[in-house]
Amino acid sequence: MLVTFTTEAYADITMFGEHAIPLLKMMGHSGTVPSAIRAEDVPNALSLLKSAIEAQKTTSPTSQKQGEEIVVSMANRSLPLISLLTAATKAGKHVSWK
Repeated sequence: MLVTFTTEAYADITMFGEHAIPLLKMMGHSGTVPSAIRAEDVPNALSLLKSAIEAQKTTSPTSQKQGEEIVVSMANRSLPLISLLTAATKAGKHVSWK
């Protein structure tokens, strides 16, 4: 499943559900797809996501190699979503995903 995050303040971001749903949960959301966050709740979701990622950084490396495959950390995967949430916060716009 693909999950596309949308806001009027930033370009759409699409990620695989296996990565998007844990990020949604880090934001304090249930992980339901589709759904949305009201504009006034976006700053809190951004803060929760940043805190969760920061906590995870101390326990896991930014990337690692498993055999021939490089595993990308959630900290790196979250960067586009953090940018989207930051733009939505500054513009006072809601964020939705489907």
